[in-house]
Amino acid sequence: MITIVEETAAHHAAREALLDRVFGAGRFMKTCERLREGRLPSQGLAFTMLEGDTLIGTIRLWDVSAGSEYDALMLGPVAIACSHQGRGLGHALIRHALEAVKAAGHGAVILVGDAPYYARFGFNEAVTANLWMPGPVERERFLGLELRPGALARASGFVLPTGAIVPKPKLADLIADFALAA
Repeated sequence: MITIVEETAAHHAAREALLDRVFGAGRFMKTCERLREGRLPSQGLAFTMLEGDTLIGTIRLWDVSAGSEYDALMLGPVAIACSHQGRGLGHALIRHALEAVKAAGHGAVILVGDAPYYARFGFNEAVTANLWMPGPVERERFLGLELRPGALARASGFVLPTGAIVPKPKLADLIADFALAA
């Protein structure tokens, strides 16, 4: 049975392995990664798809500013295990995430992705026309979705990260872990 659950720390290693298999090491070179580096996903908006106990899919959303005055979420990465692709699971995962975004009251989602694929969810490049990413992006792949009419209508400027910063470990804890391992 396939289920979608909120991501937990227990999913981290399997999630990273899945992303490595699907996207390869080049995933760390993408402009969107600059917005995710050192940040936590938006609270309650990171999901894992499981088949039994096996992680087969992942999606996360990140808090960003769309220009200086507008809050939005950045969607990505989305990945489905190669063995499970072509079965509509990515579509189900994205729909689940967008429903959670709506329920949480967010007004807009932006992403960099395949325009024909994401158009089925309502994403288009018109709402991002006056926004810029902090690095190279093909304009036709820079898409947005307004969940609230006009949520990005006047947005202009750079997309920048605004989410919570990943907490740094305490030195005393690192030393204790090292001592236990020795």
